This record gives sequence, C-alpha cells and structure tokens, in this order.
Amino acid sequence: MRRLLLAMLLGAALAQAAEPVGQGARRVVALAPSLSEIMLELDAAERLVGVLDGGPRLPALAHLPSLGRHGQLSMETLLSLQPDLILLWPDSVGPAVQAQLQSLGIPLIEAQPHSLEELAGQLAAIGAAVGHAEQGERLAARMRAGVRELAVRHARAEPLTVFYQVWDRPMYTLGGRQIISDALRLCGARNVFADLALPAPQVSVESVLARDPAVILLGEPGQAAAWQAWPQLTAVRRGQVWDVPDEGLERPSFQMLAATAKLCRLLDQAR
Repeated sequence: MRRLLLAMLLGAALAQAAEPVGQGARRVVALAPSLSEIMLELDAAERLVGVLDGGPRLPALAHLPSLGRHGQLSMETLLSLQPDLILLWPDSVGPAVQAQLQSLGIPLIEAQPHSLEELAGQLAAIGAAVGHAEQGERLAARMRAGVRELAVRHARAEPLTVFYQVWDRPMYTLGGRQIISDALRLCGARNVFADLALPAPQVSVESVLARDPAVILLGEPGQAAAWQAWPQLTAVRRGQVWDVPDEGLERPSFQMLAATAKLCRLLDQAR
C-alpha cells in the first residue's frame, strides 16, 4: 500500500513539474532552514509550500507544512505537495534520499556554498529560479560588496588562529571547506582545523592543545567554563573563549553577511 501511495504521488508530482512554470517555480520546497530564509530574503515566501525543520522556525514560515526534520525527510509529504522546484542542502538528508530526490524528475537546486562568494551566486541562482531574478541579483551584489569590504578592513599579515567548537561531547569542529571557515578568513583569522576535509570533524582536547588557538569560539553557549581546566591554552590564558556572537553565522543566507561582520568585530578585540 505504501509503495502504491508513493507511485501515485510521484505521478502527480511529475505531472505538476512538466507544466510550464512561466515566471519561475511556483511550488517550492526548501530542505534546510537557511534555504527557507533565502526565500524570505528574496520576497518569494508565497512560493514556499513546505519546509524541512531544524530548530525554531521564523514566524513567517509557521503556517507551512513540515517535511520532517534534519536527516528525516518524509518523501510522501514532499510528493503530496507537488513541488515544481526542490531546494536541497545536501547534508540535510542521507545519500540514499539525495539519490531518490535527484531521480524524481523535479527541478532541483543543490545549495551548499563553501564561501560567501559562492553564497552570493546561489542567491542569484535561486532568485532566477523562483521568478525573483532582480531581487536575487541585488542581494548577490550587496553580498559581494560586503565581502570585499570585510576582506579589506580586516586583512592581517598574520591571521589570528581560531578554534570553532560546534559541540563538546563528543567534540566537533568545522573543516576548511565549511563556509564559516571562509567567514573567519574574511575577518583576518584562520580555522586551526582548516586542513580537515570533513564538514564537521570530531576532534580531541589533545588536538586543540597541540594547535593552541588564540581564540576559542563556542557554537553553543554555556561551554566556556570547561576550558578553564586547560590554562596552558593561549585562548584560555588571555580570556578569549567566547560564544559565537550571532547564530546567523550558521545559516548560509544573505543575513550571514551581517553575522560575519559581528564576528569580525569580536575577533578584533583579540588583536
């Protein structure tokens, strides 16, 4: 019965996708909170028909059907909404579900930028796909101008070394291709684990001690006290174990530019 239901829903979704779209996609599902936020920034929220949840929703999205949560996509719900565009953050679903989404025949945009410059391009691309090309180009231009300004203002001959702690038990950080590493670079800093390829590698206290960052940034508040057990760390000795100044740093949408500017101002205190 479940297979029959999926087949019926898939047929309806393919028929919907085959219809002429006209002024861009009109029935969009966003499979990450950052992608839902981009739709709001593009003034295209009326085209959203479903979202994947991950933390509290923005009030403007409260009425939309849920497609599940990070790592738990309901394919039946997605197909029942008959989308004509899927916005996908690849890490929000497993490899098997990614392959299934790509096989549906529904237009799909993968958006997982590794830099703020890439993010600017994706703002323009998504804007064009949903019939808001002008707004997308404006946001992209503002993003690129802001990136250039931050890079010039905070350039340093010797980058400030930073450890970004995503979680503590077990301890996770960010790899070099994660977009926050690029935000640190714009602020004249360097992720001490930038040599790691995984988006969120697990690390040990010993490895942090070996790399001895000048600043420790905490993605979750309330974790600073635990680092006081390691006074040999430069960041601890100087009192530079800080909470991330803006949660928007972890949501790659246009608002990340302002969150990066806050980060730069905080890191300036460590110089």
